[in-house]
Amino acid sequence: MIGIIANPSSGKDIRRLIANATCFDNMEKVNIIQRIMVVFNRMSDAQILFMDDAYGMMYKAQENIRRLMKVEVNTDLLPFRPMLDQTDSAKAAGMLRDMGAKCIIVLGGDGTNRMVAKECGDVPLIPLSTGTNNVFPYMIEGTVAGLAALVAENDLDGSVLKTNRRKKLNIYKNGELVDTALIDVCVTNDTYVASRAVWDVDSIKELYVTVAKPDSIGMSAIAGSYTAITELQPEGFYLRCGEPAEARTMAAIAPGLLRPVNIRESGRMQPGERIRLTTTAGMLALDGEREVEFRPKDVVEIELSLEGPYVVDVPATLNCAADNGLFRLPLE
Repeated sequence: MIGIIANPSSGKDIRRLIANATCFDNMEKVNIIQRIMVVFNRMSDAQILFMDDAYGMMYKAQENIRRLMKVEVNTDLLPFRPMLDQTDSAKAAGMLRDMGAKCIIVLGGDGTNRMVAKECGDVPLIPLSTGTNNVFPYMIEGTVAGLAALVAENDLDGSVLKTNRRKKLNIYKNGELVDTALIDVCVTNDTYVASRAVWDVDSIKELYVTVAKPDSIGMSAIAGSYTAITELQPEGFYLRCGEPAEARTMAAIAPGLLRPVNIRESGRMQPGERIRLTTTAGMLALDGEREVEFRPKDVVEIELSLEGPYVVDVPATLNCAADNGLFRLPLE
């Protein structure tokens, strides 16, 4: 059994209005799901469990396969009534974990994957990029993702499926763990949630990241424009913005939106190290969306952890599967 969590809202936030981000159409998500289902129809009778959604992506993919291929795929919905918000992804991930799913394919951006990672436990993820900020997920064709999920389903002794464990950031407020982020925690002096997404660099006071990639888009791209840290390096990075500046960089904070950023302080983060915010009040944006409010009386600390979710290394997995003959068919 594998799971598919597809967020119908990913790729549709306000950055379509204030930047040049394109809208990731839900029918394209249906097409991706359909290609995953075709793989299992041809090569396995394993069940695929879906998170229900307002767009009915599973039903549309099923109907397309019935119409085009005249076949049925072993699929079903997870047994819970969706709230039609981001908590659905976390709920679905927890249910798939408890039901023994071999992997979870996630269609969404950094925010969707953050919610899934909070509840998936040790179930490995195959995160497919269909959001605005896509630092955590990757661009892989749906058929290829289906083949990797097929390997996860059939790899009984764990010798073929290849995974790596990602980092995460733990957010502590007055000594209590209140939330986590997979890619970045952006500290702003905003006192409101509003549209959730952050795009005004003047409001950014501090930034904590697990990866700093010059080829990424979003808040972590600010760090990526200054230094480079990969997913597999056991360290993170932080910076504080404003004057007096030690450096100034140009960062792609949204698709087609480049902004200069003044950096007044920066440093590496080590695993288990908690760094206290110097900003006295504002909001924390987690993986691109405002989530946590803090006030002058609050003590907020950010900790780098190496115990984030497991992610399937698709190329390494498929290379190993091919070497072990998993795709070979008997000669007639």
